[in-house]
Amino acid sequence: FPVAMSAVKTLNQNAEVMGKAAAAFMNINAAKGLYDVMKSNLGPTGTVKMLVGGAGDIKLTKDGNVLLREMQIQNPTAVMIARTAVAQDDVTGDGTTTTVLMIGELMKQAERYLGEGLHPRVLCDGLDVAKKACIEFLDSFVKKVECGEAVDRETLRCVAATALRTKLSREMADSMTDIVTDAVLSIRKPGTPVDLHMVEIMHMRHKLGSDTQLIRGLVLDHGSRHPDMPKYLENCYILTCNISLEYEKSEVNSGFFYSSAEQREKLVSAEREFTDERVRQVIALKKQMCDGTDKSFVIINQKGIDPLSLDLLAKEGIMALRRAKKRNMERLMISCGGVAVNSELELAPEVLGYAGKVYEHVLGEEKYTFVEDPKNPSGCTILIKGPNDHTIAQIKDAARDGLRAVTNTLNDAGVVPGAGAFEVACERHLVNTVKKTVQGRAKLGVQALADALLAVPKTLAENAGFDAQDSIIALQEEVDNGSTVGFNTATGEPLDPELEGIWDNVIVKRQILNSAPIIASQLLLVDEVMRAGRNTRKQ
Repeated sequence: FPVAMSAVKTLNQNAEVMGKAAAAFMNINAAKGLYDVMKSNLGPTGTVKMLVGGAGDIKLTKDGNVLLREMQIQNPTAVMIARTAVAQDDVTGDGTTTTVLMIGELMKQAERYLGEGLHPRVLCDGLDVAKKACIEFLDSFVKKVECGEAVDRETLRCVAATALRTKLSREMADSMTDIVTDAVLSIRKPGTPVDLHMVEIMHMRHKLGSDTQLIRGLVLDHGSRHPDMPKYLENCYILTCNISLEYEKSEVNSGFFYSSAEQREKLVSAEREFTDERVRQVIALKKQMCDGTDKSFVIINQKGIDPLSLDLLAKEGIMALRRAKKRNMERLMISCGGVAVNSELELAPEVLGYAGKVYEHVLGEEKYTFVEDPKNPSGCTILIKGPNDHTIAQIKDAARDGLRAVTNTLNDAGVVPGAGAFEVACERHLVNTVKKTVQGRAKLGVQALADALLAVPKTLAENAGFDAQDSIIALQEEVDNGSTVGFNTATGEPLDPELEGIWDNVIVKRQILNSAPIIASQLLLVDEVMRAGRNTRKQ
């Protein structure tokens, strides 16, 4: 029997092939499923998800990024959407939940048009036109922020508060707002990019989350290793060094043979003398700088200091810390001045840094060393406190997002009105202006993106307990009258985001508008899914 070879497909017998309708149905359902999971998190009134790990560890969060990273997602389409949203967070630090909502809503709108027989390519052409129009509209919607020598601190605070209130309770977010704003401003140097690695995030498990504070200096997560060393010093010279002050064994296998006890003692003292000489040189520098003054001396060493050396230093009233992290050494040099020395031959007054006070804080078995009032306070530490691990983890994730939000504002030198104001204004622009310039069925793609943009204000209204349709109509009427309005989650009425101080980052909005329509278009153009291995229907 003649067989048309083009009709024959050679596939693994366990493989699964989905045809045109089934592939589109799977992609749309995956996007809708992820949308339904994430939508209750959006905004300051969003609910919290509890993630329980295999070992029973609990994580409470409403941060979309944390959820998408920690959740185990099986569906390949949902994994692709989750990766897009996580990439959004990596680039901008915010907007993960909004990205998922936009993609999910676009797929919902597309399902309606595809069910009526519209070809996905036509829809994608319309989405592409609408995407470009949205990004142009975004540029015209931006409010400029002063980011030169005189920074508009109040706007930066508002941006940080807007980002933090979606991750934490209002009281906690408000206490963190000044902390993250001042942290970024303290490390900022005009004309150079902000390096967020200069902000150390440390945590202590005691007191309440509201006791979190900003230390204008450094907090090291270890203390001195000798009980007689001073615990509190003021007007400190700081020696940052990478010198071994401990007895070291030879690197090669060597033996020493002696015939009397005197020879053995001689060997021990000769070996010890090598280390003691280094310690004496440090002590000599301390005496030169501090004797007869009210100054004190602190050594922060990257290598080890043995007990005998610690004893010598303690007798001189020197506070010594050993095995400091390399990252902290870099921060110390920038904040306190001075140079990190690698040899005792480099010891000189010029290599010393300076800090107003250095003190030790003991918490249970943990020791922390605070280096405060440095010479040039260009580094700082956010010290997060909380009664338990999941509170600390939640604050830590939020602090990172807050720092990124403030940094993005400085980089963009502009902000966008928040509370759904941009989305409603952009939807009206697409419907009233852009749609009229597009010919043919591509108009449907423009309409689909316009409707998808409303997912944000709709979800804000639903999460605050108000009727979504009433809220959207009220917002659209205000925008048609020429106002810029967002949604008030407290009253359910339109509000002026500028008066309330609700601002979003430009780069976050731009990234969402770039990525969501592209991912939705790619998923809509899939007409066959081949899945190797086990058949998913048999599981």
